[in-house]
Amino acid sequence: MTQDQQLARKPGTPPPSLYAKREPVFNRRIDGRFRRIKWAVMALCLAVYWVTPWLRWDRGAYAPDQAVLIDLAHRRFYMFGIEIWPHEFYFVAGLLIMAGIGLFLVTSAVGRAWCGYACPQTVWTDLFQHVDRLIDGDRNQRFRLYKAPWGPSKIARRLVKWTIYLAISFATGGAWIFYFADAPTLQRAFWTGTADPVAYATVAVLTATTFVLGGFMREQVCIYMCPWPRIQTAMTDEKSLTVTYKDWRGEPRGSLKKALKAPDAFGDCIDCNQCVAVCPTGIDIREGAQVGCITCALCIDACDRVMKDVGRPRGLIDYATLEDAQAEKAGKPPTPHLKLIWRPRTIAYFLAWSGIGLGLLFLLGARVHTEVTVAKDRNPPFIVMSDGSIRNAYTLRLRNMQARPRRMEIVVEGLPGAVMWTGDTARQQASARLLRMVPADATQPLRVYVVAPSGTRARDFAFTVQAVGEPGEADRSAATFDTPEG
Repeated sequence: MTQDQQLARKPGTPPPSLYAKREPVFNRRIDGRFRRIKWAVMALCLAVYWVTPWLRWDRGAYAPDQAVLIDLAHRRFYMFGIEIWPHEFYFVAGLLIMAGIGLFLVTSAVGRAWCGYACPQTVWTDLFQHVDRLIDGDRNQRFRLYKAPWGPSKIARRLVKWTIYLAISFATGGAWIFYFADAPTLQRAFWTGTADPVAYATVAVLTATTFVLGGFMREQVCIYMCPWPRIQTAMTDEKSLTVTYKDWRGEPRGSLKKALKAPDAFGDCIDCNQCVAVCPTGIDIREGAQVGCITCALCIDACDRVMKDVGRPRGLIDYATLEDAQAEKAGKPPTPHLKLIWRPRTIAYFLAWSGIGLGLLFLLGARVHTEVTVAKDRNPPFIVMSDGSIRNAYTLRLRNMQARPRRMEIVVEGLPGAVMWTGDTARQQASARLLRMVPADATQPLRVYVVAPSGTRARDFAFTVQAVGEPGEADRSAATFDTPEG
């Protein structure tokens, strides 16, 4: 509300609400190239979500065989042949950064295409709208049923439809928990009542949110709850492709009969409102860019069909940039969409996105599956033995990141004459090298005592761990050796 409007408002009149009461949207079924793309994306997204936890991947006898698993209990993330440990969280951070830059890239290139095709809210809303058509019929039938008084027929249809909503919502919440435990095992435990309470709570919460957001709040989520429509305003410019109504071609509007009588007095838009009828958020694209437009392009399919029926060229509603729209309005031919997409800003986003991806792939290929960390005892920092030798104590953590047990050799480097032994052996067994079997996919702590000859001065040295028989699998961790000599 502008300052002038506030001053013009009569005293005692309540200010306008920032929230509009939801008006149900009864969008019409349409067929076209963009609708078919939405079908394909929806089928792919739902299939990936529901099928992925059931895929198997053989990692040997010592690791889970679920292809994608977020194992919180053991702090592991498995994705097919990749296993991410807690100290490798930078891989997850890199993927999240790639997802963010990917959103910027898509928005810069084709506006809110993510919102129109692949956003979970869009996918599940689209699925629920198809349920509406299945039970209540197409647009006009659903509208009449909505206006009709409550009676046995309406109650029966609502109960059937809401039951299907609830089944889809339960399947959605149920599928989510299978990503965090072995799916077949958790499914048996869930139905026998022996699963962890957090599993039941998670399913209940996700079922309720899916049922409400997908069944009853739909476009309200996109307009009021989701921050992305506001953020994407900063990501688009006059060179970004968006769904555009070409008013210079369509205005003034007039029915087909009026246009036939006076063809020079009216534009191509025959005011049939088909673009509004098919919109899943119920907006009128002819009013210009709006926060409710999710760029699903169904209005393009509807308008192209009408233009074909009345014998006029397609593209009255089409993807266009603000810059190209001004040029086309001036009489210039439209620029091909692919040429509009490949511009410096989009290329910069793509290079950043692909650079991070290549960097993660390099780190993934270069990493070793053997690691060692060292923690030195601080109190006492050293002990002088009866023969004058000096002992320091350390706790080593040997990490075996492979799905099989491996024998590892521990060596002291940079400390002449030093020998070591472990907390479960005697000093008489001290040696310059130690061998230890480390279980599969595990971190093993090891208490190590290092003794250096009398007269040794404080110095830096290192523990080196080498997987026996695997030349490329080694790690080195620096440490300090304290002595009374300083």
